[in-house]
Amino acid sequence: MIIHQFYDKGLAHASYAIVRSGKMIVIDPARNPQPYYDFAELHEASIVGVIETHPHADFVSAHLEIHQTTGATIYVSKLAGAEYPHEAFDDGDVIKLEDISLKAINTPGHSPDSICILVENESGKDCAIFTGDTLFAGDVGRPDLRETAGNITAKKEELARQMYHSTREKLMTLPPDVTVYPAHGPGSLCGKSMSPDLQTTIGKELRENYALQLMDELAFVKILMADQPFMPKYFRYDVELNKTGAPAYAESIANVSKPVEEISLDNDALFIDIRPKEDYRNGHVKRSINLQDGEKFETWLGSVVGPEEAFYLIGSDTEALDIAIAKAAKIGYEGNIRAAVLTPSTAVEKSAKLDVEAFKANPQNYTIVDVRNWGEINSGKLFNNALTIPLPELRERVSEIPTDQPIVVHCAAGYRSAAAVGIITSVVEDVPVYDLSDNIKHWQ
Repeated sequence: MIIHQFYDKGLAHASYAIVRSGKMIVIDPARNPQPYYDFAELHEASIVGVIETHPHADFVSAHLEIHQTTGATIYVSKLAGAEYPHEAFDDGDVIKLEDISLKAINTPGHSPDSICILVENESGKDCAIFTGDTLFAGDVGRPDLRETAGNITAKKEELARQMYHSTREKLMTLPPDVTVYPAHGPGSLCGKSMSPDLQTTIGKELRENYALQLMDELAFVKILMADQPFMPKYFRYDVELNKTGAPAYAESIANVSKPVEEISLDNDALFIDIRPKEDYRNGHVKRSINLQDGEKFETWLGSVVGPEEAFYLIGSDTEALDIAIAKAAKIGYEGNIRAAVLTPSTAVEKSAKLDVEAFKANPQNYTIVDVRNWGEINSGKLFNNALTIPLPELRERVSEIPTDQPIVVHCAAGYRSAAAVGIITSVVEDVPVYDLSDNIKHWQ
């Protein structure tokens, strides 16, 4: 038996292939199915099944496309309300892959329809479990993503209670040497305190995972609901898209118009400039937002831009635009792109440059906006008089910012503040808006 992990660092997402005797099953595949086809070819295997542990919120899955391309059966809980061809896979159901067995375990908590997949090897021993977003290394799945999305909705308190019972009654009773393969690693917004490990064991989690320690249900619910990260705008959209199944990946990204060299600056257009912030500051399209391409680009794109909004991508070259389009497709946003644009001649707006020494000497002469996340803000403000508006909330709350003196924006390192300046400048024209950028290190 071969178990192989595919890991997307940008979304901190892990998917898996299980190969046995020329047959392969894929678990929680990412949007682009090609790596799974390549792996099957490498091992001279046929893809016969795809298992979805739940309708994912943080990425778009290729389960439907793999089914349409290979004929593989899709397995998912009957509770998911899947609108694509599938077979129900719930407590008591077993998939035979030659002489090994994949057994479904219903584990509600992260979502009402979550399952885990327990693997029984050729000797009849339980040896591995694919835990989706139920159990991670060092954490369990957050319970607050399904209050308004999915076939079954549930309040976070109820899901937290269900997670308590799923972990205690279904997972913690497994042998300690069972290997745990989760769907996410550190940096994912599907949990709050994952360890760096991309796989673990039941025994290690029993010893080290805060959520698996001895406590009553009330204490568990309280600790699980506290300090969860923000929820990007795209999460509910992806749950619904994964319920129906996404369009074919390659065809969908090929439909994006590119590269375009000039665009009309119509008033309702949204421009996402993916260039480095230095390039953006020296010349950009008016009202554009600087979301630099980087490790978490897709997360910030789906946090700042809503799933119903169309936008232009602006980049310095075709390769950079192609990369950004592929990342947008991971969250199902490729269809939102009106066009991918090479830096146009209209990119002549320059960013205001902050006199850092003047700011240090008289910070009271500026309106300071802290765009870090609530967890960071609650751990301590860097400026006592700062207005706190996390970046994912900024477009909706920008009117709260006073305009009676210059505005200085900061985050923790400079990425979010670069984006925030574009958002604020698109609305505020009476006073300069400055990015403190990496100068924030002087106050940390």
